[in-house]
Amino acid sequence: MSYELKHVFASLPQMERGVAKVLGGDPKGNNFLYTNGKSVIIRNINNPAIADIYTEHPHQVTVAKYAPSGFYIASGDVSGKIRIWDTTQKEHLLKYEYQPFGGKIKDIAWTEDSKRIACVGEGREKFGAVFLWDTGSSVGEISGHSKVINSVDIKQTRPYRLISGSDDNCGAFFEGPPFKFKFSITVMSNNLSFSHGNRFCTAGADGQIFLYDGKTGEKICALGGAKAHEGGVYAVSWSPDSSQLISASGDKTVKLWDVGTSTALTTFNMGADVMDQQLGCLWQKDHLLSVSLSGYINYLDKSNPDRPLRTIKGHSKSIQSLTVHKNGGRSYIYSGSHDGHINILSLGGGHNNDFSGKGHSNLVTKMAVDDADQLVTCSMDDTVRFTSVTKKEYSASNLVKMDVQPKHVSVAAGGLALAVCIGQVVFLKDKKKVFTLDSLDYEPEAGAIHPGGSTAAVGGADGKVRLYSVQGNTLKDEGKSVEAKGPVTDMAYSKDGAYLAVTDEKKVVTVFTVADNYSVKNDFYGHHAKVVTLAWSPDNEHFASGGMDMMVYVWTVNDADKRLKIPDAHRLHHVSGLAWIDEHTLVTTSHDASVKQWTLKF
Repeated sequence: MSYELKHVFASLPQMERGVAKVLGGDPKGNNFLYTNGKSVIIRNINNPAIADIYTEHPHQVTVAKYAPSGFYIASGDVSGKIRIWDTTQKEHLLKYEYQPFGGKIKDIAWTEDSKRIACVGEGREKFGAVFLWDTGSSVGEISGHSKVINSVDIKQTRPYRLISGSDDNCGAFFEGPPFKFKFSITVMSNNLSFSHGNRFCTAGADGQIFLYDGKTGEKICALGGAKAHEGGVYAVSWSPDSSQLISASGDKTVKLWDVGTSTALTTFNMGADVMDQQLGCLWQKDHLLSVSLSGYINYLDKSNPDRPLRTIKGHSKSIQSLTVHKNGGRSYIYSGSHDGHINILSLGGGHNNDFSGKGHSNLVTKMAVDDADQLVTCSMDDTVRFTSVTKKEYSASNLVKMDVQPKHVSVAAGGLALAVCIGQVVFLKDKKKVFTLDSLDYEPEAGAIHPGGSTAAVGGADGKVRLYSVQGNTLKDEGKSVEAKGPVTDMAYSKDGAYLAVTDEKKVVTVFTVADNYSVKNDFYGHHAKVVTLAWSPDNEHFASGGMDMMVYVWTVNDADKRLKIPDAHRLHHVSGLAWIDEHTLVTTSHDASVKQWTLKF
């Protein structure tokens, strides 16, 4: 038995309102990179479905930048660590690790010979450092600021110059190396950038962009007169020939500027919603990219400024639930995240999409597709939703309000659904509540309806699985129950209804044989920590389980010793969802906000 990682569907950048997002570009113009959680994500610019994820930082990564040579990437995290690692090998071997100061690193810049690195951020004693990449020894000091430094850049031609922008509403200009403070630039400059030639610009929260001489630091002009944007400017990026630049703003626009005339050639209107604020941008060869507060990455179209060439969608927050469904001969992966967002990933093209309209407003805890092609989801916003996967739009009429928070939902043929809520079990038929079990003497944690619709199994925090018989529109307690090894975390019937698998907090998966009065078929041991999710293979011979130990096991029902172990399926993150596309294809999701597709061989 063996496995192979076939596809990584990467997360989007992790965004924060009012905070600029740094995008890095590789010098050859083929890739771009950004951070999300503890991951650095490298994506192919022509085909963003091709992605690579670097997961060696133990803390949240905030910024990553390619060395001008293209061979290394420097990435910095919230603890103040900088890791310099290889980009040419799949293993991304670590070259050096430094701690220039204690506190969040907010920006990184390299000199054009790839020998020196400047980094800035939220230090305790100092807010920045410049050092040699191979020894870590200092080549100057970044002084002149009284508050956190947000942005840094270095002139890419000699004589070198360094600029920094801070929360103290000033910029600073340095000559070197070794870099020495020369003077302050008294304009709001949260973001600064050197052109590939001999100029630099500053951009601020006041919506202004100023142009300067890169060698002397003298101000040349303001772009667009008094104000470049109606909102704060979060990022600027120069064209390869330095004759133009783009700016991203909280006013929900990106502007393309002609530097020679200091006028805007094009205004890209990105939308009217608060999530359409633009917090980052990158000019890579012919590609103009911007990042929205939603995390969506937009490829801007100069000939049609009101509509991007393409928008990369996906998840920017941790994924909590997952299911798959075939529709019109194509497989779709549905995943729900911490912020209520549901993503639709079509296999084949690797394209992400979403439902239109207003959906869940909080964490999506569980999902399944019923026989009417509806995605049934439950969320911490106290609702269960039924959303047509063909229409792809949320509607208020397909929402069922629960009395208390639902944590688990399962479906069966004939429009049946079972929602397990805090202290309550709710039976639904055709999108309506028909029966509620409450004032229970146990806390229900998970549920499953038998595919034949005859039994509703409910697993409790007491380690018992109670078997209710479905009679018309009611659930009848006939006193039947079976024992799991510990508090139940997830459960599911096999597709043919022959088995019920139950996972628990005591690291065990127990499989019961339905026809044999729910006798124990096998106990499956292997996980080192709480098992949180499971999924049955379409052939009913295998099932997968995922746990807090970051492991995925694929088990053989008839032989508990015959198993396939995928360690570190999502490095440093526990597995949150599992689903099968076919007998040999498994999908996993995790709190790293990425989706992975695995090929299994038995």
